[in-house]
Amino acid sequence: MASNDDPKQDKIEKYIDENLKKVFSDLEGDDMPTEIIDLLSVLRAQDEELKGKK
Repeated sequence: MASNDDPKQDKIEKYIDENLKKVFSDLEGDDMPTEIIDLLSVLRAQDEELKGKK
């Protein structure tokens, strides 16, 4: 998500991000196409990379 100077927008983006992570974490154990599982792996790697830059 893009950095924003608006604290309210930042809070909204953080809320959406956290909830999307929860949903996909809950679904991860279900039978999903390998493409979705691969996508989740890529997104997790990007998330870890972003955390490392902060």
